Amino acid sequence: MKRVLVVDDAVTVRLYHCDLLKTAGFDVCEAENGVEALEHAMQQPFDLMLVDVNMPKMDGYRLMCEVRRQEALRGIPIVMISTEQEEQDRQQAYAKGANYYLVKPAEPELLVNIALVMTGGSQ
Repeated sequence: MKRVLVVDDAVTVRLYHCDLLKTAGFDVCEAENGVEALEHAMQQPFDLMLVDVNMPKMDGYRLMCEVRRQEALRGIPIVMISTEQEEQDRQQAYAKGANYYLVKPAEPELLVNIALVMTGGSQ
């Protein structure tokens, strides 16, 4: 079973994304900020991370930089999901190491399909 880490400071968003992914057959873990996400990622392997941009303690950009700097973590695909929808936001996410960028609210079917593609297919 593929493991996904959902990182967002908004509990309703985390619950929504977790529910979609669990229904699709993923094993899902959640974190409310980048610091907590990095701790989880150092303790257990993940096949994908869904990361919000604006969070307290450590934002999504800093989290991505840390993940990409760590030898053991740098291969994890990261999908940034944010309310920021300007082209510069998308470009910054890709420059920092995102594999894909989605604007909130993410279409449920699109989110699940991207998770499937990023983790190598069906569950």
